[in-house]
Order: sequence, then structure tokens, then C-alpha cells
Amino acid sequence: MKFHNLYSFFKGTALLCGVVLFPLSCSSVAQNKGNEVQYWLTKGDESVKLQPQSPVRFVNSSNNFQNIEIDASQKFQYVDGFGYTLTGGSVEVINRLSPSKRKALLHELFGNDKNSISISYLRLSIGASDLDGEVFSYDDLPEGQTDPSLSKFSLAKEKNLIAMLKEILTINPHIKMMAAPWSPPVWMKDNGKSKGGSLKPEFYGAYADYFVKYIQGMQKEGIMIDAVTPQNEPLHPGNNPSLYMPSAQQGDFIKNHLGPAFKAKGIKTKIVVYDHNCNKPEYAIDILKDADANQYIDGSAFHLYEGEISALSTVHNAFPDKNLYFTEQWTGSKGSFDGDLNWHTKNVIIGSMRNWSKTALEWNLANDPKYGPHTDGGCTECKGAITVSDSENFTRNVSYYIIAHASKFVPAGSQRIASTQTAHLSTAAFMTQSGKIVVIVQNDNKEDENFNIKFAGKTAAVTISGQSAATYIFN
Repeated sequence: MKFHNLYSFFKGTALLCGVVLFPLSCSSVAQNKGNEVQYWLTKGDESVKLQPQSPVRFVNSSNNFQNIEIDASQKFQYVDGFGYTLTGGSVEVINRLSPSKRKALLHELFGNDKNSISISYLRLSIGASDLDGEVFSYDDLPEGQTDPSLSKFSLAKEKNLIAMLKEILTINPHIKMMAAPWSPPVWMKDNGKSKGGSLKPEFYGAYADYFVKYIQGMQKEGIMIDAVTPQNEPLHPGNNPSLYMPSAQQGDFIKNHLGPAFKAKGIKTKIVVYDHNCNKPEYAIDILKDADANQYIDGSAFHLYEGEISALSTVHNAFPDKNLYFTEQWTGSKGSFDGDLNWHTKNVIIGSMRNWSKTALEWNLANDPKYGPHTDGGCTECKGAITVSDSENFTRNVSYYIIAHASKFVPAGSQRIASTQTAHLSTAAFMTQSGKIVVIVQNDNKEDENFNIKFAGKTAAVTISGQSAATYIFN
């Protein structure tokens, strides 16, 4: 990249130096900026965690290493962001920290300085998820009562979540948020319970209004909901809370109720279908085939507890004008650091991006040492990115590093560009709005891998440790 004036040159240099986490000569960076590759590494054996390594340089000499070729002329989707679900349980445990520790953690997670990982996207639950301390909706009533006019609707149970979101917005005013319900109010369901059951057809209209009231209520608090899905994991009614909503029901709800309600109220929040596993891409495709529903739909969302990440490309190829979102993958209490680091980096981060996703989100942001809070019947083994032990101590877990390798270096608005892969090296490459190239690489070999980063006629020789993830940045 050529700088047109000294201000641009030194501004770019300062930004580059600003993200370095260890002492590095900024004069050296300035002198070699155009030829240097900065990179950060996390090893599966936990000996190195998101640490900067000695930069390597682009040179004109050749070697016999395998090549990772970066082609900025081939452009794909724009990125909306990387992050987590901010569950009610996450809010609860983060609020157990002392004021100074809590403030420092939120800045580390959402800030944009050298000590932050710059989370740029959050998922929220509409009402309780299974990682809240209790089940609730925004219109809970005594058994046998109904409220089709939603006169009892209230966001009061979200006061702590709303307060934290306001604080996060002061740190990152541009963060985007997607929201999904785990269950409607139980009086809208055919089984009258928080777990399972289906939405009664006579309450489709009321439920659409429920979404409108939620979006409007959050907006009054200064919180803009960028997108919603009609139901988290609609084919998994065994969670608490949950709802069974097959594609025919979701399509009907969108085209005849939710879409028209948004249109009538001037709601600009995107409607995203499915929000479940990659083994059923036909769920999203079936709804998108309906022109009456399609007109209201921005795209579809996926998890990867079943199926293959290539399902996103299956949907993209069928409907290339619709967006894709990867919205959830959990790390568990019984998982290993190296196994989770490598599988999630390969599939959730690199895999989702190579298959057209605009987001890559891990599951819950935070929990306590016993993997709580959770509802009765909710997930008992879900491990957050952060474990809060007491008022002064928290631990960064594997999903912190999985997301950080992308969120810290690939800001929202970046565009994925072409990158080749090898037998053991998975890759995803991006161009940021400032013109930097970012390449995320995962080595699933137990041994170190030597390779060249090849870009614009330049070659940089790199060695990545076995079972490790790395992020490379250059101009």
C-alpha cells in the first residue's frame, strides 16, 4: 500500500503499533511496514495464548514450502462481526465482579485498544434462554389467562441486561445485535408449558406484535436490534425453554404475520430464518422458496451440532441474494483446549466465513465455575468464554481465544477475499476497510507446518506450530 502523505504513513504506523501486546520498536515497524507480517498465535497446548510473535518479512527469494495464496481481487461477503450470546446468566455472573474488575472486563471484551479483543456482534435471547437463572417471558400470566392485546407486556426482567448493553454501547457504539426467542409466553402454546409445544395459530398475530413490542422497547432504551430469528433451534423442543416450529409453521408466521407487522410498524430489523443445525439446510430453502415469505427475509442462520458447515453454501447457492449467519456453537465442560481450539477455529471461524457467513458466534459469554446459571432443564455443561470465580477473579476459556483470533483483527465491514488451503492448513482471508490483509490459519497437524504467505507477488515464509491457530496481518 502506498501512503499519499506523511500523515497517512504515521497514522497507519501508530495503529499498527497500537495493537502490539509486547514491546516492539515502532520505528522498526515504520521502516519495514510494507514488507512485514505481524502475527498472533495460540497453541493447543496452552503454552501460548493470543500472543504476538516476531514479525516475518516478505522477500523475493523462493523455497520449497507449501503456499497459501491470497488474492484480493476475488471478493466475497462483508463481515458483520464476531462474538457471543450475552445470556441473562452471563450478565448475572459478570455483575458479580467488583466495579473495577467488571469495568476492566467489559473494556477488554468490547474495546478497541491494544488490550481488547473488540467483540463486534452479540446475540440476545428474547425472554429467557436456558442459560438464564429462571424461565420467563415478557408477558407471563396466571395459568388459564391470555393477553392477546399484550397489555401486560414488560421488559422489566431485562433491566440488568439492558443496563449492561447500554454500558457496552458506550464502549462500542457500533456493535450489532441479533435476538431470538427460546419460547413464546406459555399461554400462546398448545401445551401451556415453557418446554416444547407449538405456537397456537390463533396467537400468530399476537406473537408478531410481541416481537414488535420487544424491538420498540429496546429501541426506547437506545438499543437497536439489527436482526431477529423467529425461534432458536426450532427443531429441538427438548430444551427449557423451547418451542417446536417446523418450516411450514415458520414460513406461515413470517409471511402472514411477522413480516406484515414489521412493515406496518416501520420496523427495519432484519428477519432471519431457521437458527438451527447444518443438517437441515432444506428448512431455510423451503421457506425462501415461498415468494410471499421471501420478500420479508434477509437470510438464514445456522448452528453446527449436526451436519456440515458447507450447508451454508448450499443455501447460498440456492438463494445467493440472501445473507448467511453463524449464530451458535458451544464449548463444553468436558472438552479439551486443543480439541476445541482447533475444531472451532476450523469450522466456526474459518468454515463459516468460507461458506458465506457474515457472523461467527460462539455460545455463552460467561458462566460461574459450576457452569451456571441455567434453567431447570437447561444446559449444565456449557462453558462460557469467561468463568467468573468471585468478585476479583475470572478465567479466559478456550472460546475467548477462538473468537479473539478473528474479532481483534477483522472489524465489522471487512470483506472476505480468496485464500487457498492445504492438507493441514485451513484459512480465511479478509481485507479491512483500512486496507489491511488479515489471514486466519489453523493447523490441524500435530506437527509444525512450514508455509509461504503469497500476496501480490511477495512471499513470506512462516512456521505455524502443530495444533495451533494464528492470525497474520499485513498491508
